[in-house]
Amino acid sequence: MKYIVKTTSPLNSCEWINSPSKKALVLMSGGVDSSAAALLLMKENYTLAGMTMEIAPSGSSSAGLSASSVCKELSIPHFSVNIREEFNENVIIPFCTSYSRGVTPNPCADCNEKIKFGVLWEAAEELLGNDFSVATGHYARIIKKEGRHYLAKGANKAKDQSYFLSGIPAKKIPRILFPLGDFRSKEETRELVRAFGLAVSERPESMEICFANEEGYRAMISGDQNPGPIMDTSGKVLGDHKGIGGYTLGQRKGLGIASKHPLFVISIVPETNTVVVASRAEAFRSEVTAGSVNMLTPEYMKEGLILFGKIRSQGEPVPCRILYVGNDCLSVRFSEPVFAPAPGQRLVIYTEEGYVAAGGVIKDSPID
Repeated sequence: MKYIVKTTSPLNSCEWINSPSKKALVLMSGGVDSSAAALLLMKENYTLAGMTMEIAPSGSSSAGLSASSVCKELSIPHFSVNIREEFNENVIIPFCTSYSRGVTPNPCADCNEKIKFGVLWEAAEELLGNDFSVATGHYARIIKKEGRHYLAKGANKAKDQSYFLSGIPAKKIPRILFPLGDFRSKEETRELVRAFGLAVSERPESMEICFANEEGYRAMISGDQNPGPIMDTSGKVLGDHKGIGGYTLGQRKGLGIASKHPLFVISIVPETNTVVVASRAEAFRSEVTAGSVNMLTPEYMKEGLILFGKIRSQGEPVPCRILYVGNDCLSVRFSEPVFAPAPGQRLVIYTEEGYVAAGGVIKDSPID
């Protein structure tokens, strides 16, 4: 077997594997959301099992221990899969090297696409077959309409995570369950877990990147100690930076330069180790292009059509016209310029109904 899998309750796991009823494998972090997802599926009479990815450098992770504990409380089997090498290769290394290339990484989107619905999915099928659905605690929805399954925005606008899920292959969508998709607040989720009596109900929400060390994610970024110039758009040197790895497009604070007016990072040029700053107005772009495009509803992605796009996770999608759709390229023009689209982040396109039509990784955007 390719992956190292630990089973905390082998008797129940055999019962789950051989169950003739509808089954769901819940990807569990040991937190409130994935625990609530499991509880909701239990109410829908799914036969459940939990699976947790082990990504810590060594030993058992706190997430694995917490998830195992929740599964024991729910009397369902729990599998723990060692995918440290795969996680390091697909998420941590790209994250650590992106900033030094002038790219702002999105590790959560990378993890969903390549790990949770990639490597972990593969490990689950290798161990358990493919006669089950895969569930998570994400705030998004899978909507079935006229025989099709669509990835859609969650009801909770503040916590909608469909942006981070836009890289999931279309063929996997019919087997995915997002039980929290209709929940409208985190407190509603927490209350569900609290009512069942699970100790994890009071676990605080994590605000840091899950793999960051005690010093925070900035300490993990490579290439952060190579000083260079900070320039304005005319080429005038305004000061020095400590390394382009410490900057991202749209950044205002921490530039370390004096100016009568607020300045924002509008470009990072790794070839010359330069950070370019300008007024806020100069950070807006109308046209945004993305590569590594994942098409979820190709029938909506027609050149000239007006859809809705997002260049960052927060905020509502705004109208945009599809300029070009290719095998690995997507270009749109927003009805109103958007602030500082950062290479490495996602361009996600939505239909009027809130379905995710496509998603891709933002490239450099032309100056208006």
